[in-house]
Amino acid sequence: MMNNSRAMDNFNDAFIKNFTTIALGVIINYINGTFVYIFFKSHIFYSDPRYILYIHLVINDMIMLSFAVMLQVITYALPYGLNMFVCCMMLVITSTTNRNSPLNLAGMAIERYIAVCKPLHHIQICTVRRTYILICLIWSVAVIPALSNIIIVLATKPFTIFSTGVLCYNNAVYGSPYHEATSTAVHIVNLSFVFLTLFVTYFKVLFAAKAAITDPTSARKARNTILLHGVQLLFCMLGYITPLTNMILLSLFPNKRTTILFSNFLFTNVLPRLLSPVIYGLRDQKFAKYMRVYYSCKQYDIQIKPTEVQVNSKKW
Repeated sequence: MMNNSRAMDNFNDAFIKNFTTIALGVIINYINGTFVYIFFKSHIFYSDPRYILYIHLVINDMIMLSFAVMLQVITYALPYGLNMFVCCMMLVITSTTNRNSPLNLAGMAIERYIAVCKPLHHIQICTVRRTYILICLIWSVAVIPALSNIIIVLATKPFTIFSTGVLCYNNAVYGSPYHEATSTAVHIVNLSFVFLTLFVTYFKVLFAAKAAITDPTSARKARNTILLHGVQLLFCMLGYITPLTNMILLSLFPNKRTTILFSNFLFTNVLPRLLSPVIYGLRDQKFAKYMRVYYSCKQYDIQIKPTEVQVNSKKW
């Protein structure tokens, strides 16, 4: 929806919108990139399935944001549209990463459930190898609907369409009734599965704490984490309600069409890529500690002890 407002923008408006989008994209990816840098600097993080899933969510959001910004700029920069084949490849990446986020949240919630409710089996079940297998499974499940969109195009349109130019956004490329039906079904199944997973894991942890079969403090932290995943899921769902909000706002303010479309694009595609990872990262004590050190220009030498992590800081 956002991209079809290009023809209604003058040069100044188009410049401001693209500059704002690029600036926010660079800032958000820099902040998220800091988390990625800290993750790979210490084996405390990349040997823990919990943090592996978290950093996968961050990297996934960085990829999604980068391609969303690129598509936004390309729409304005190429007046005759982008090559259909190139556009389809970019949409495959954006739609796949978009579906990855809620599935990753479900995986993180299950990991917390196992850690709290089945602590004796956590080490055996949640291994680093199995975590990477889960990530591969998430990508495999998420990419299938994206590839099916291309198959539908091949089945309903001539192959020569891939050499033509097109405005590169979903409604322009995948606007057939088959695409709409498939997209709706995938969204419903995907979000229902994730919501049900968060719901079940939350109450499993809650009942485990009430039954005194697990540490109350750990259970409380796990419940708060799963609730936070629910908030993150709401961020993921913002993109699905964009057509509805656009329709309502455009009916109320028809003269503000381009402003409404651009604002919705920022609030549903750009800003959530910052809020979701940063809130979770800063809430985590380990990540918060390393973030403070990173921005205060110190470097940590990590020494692992059986019962604690000893951290010695020194000036760069």
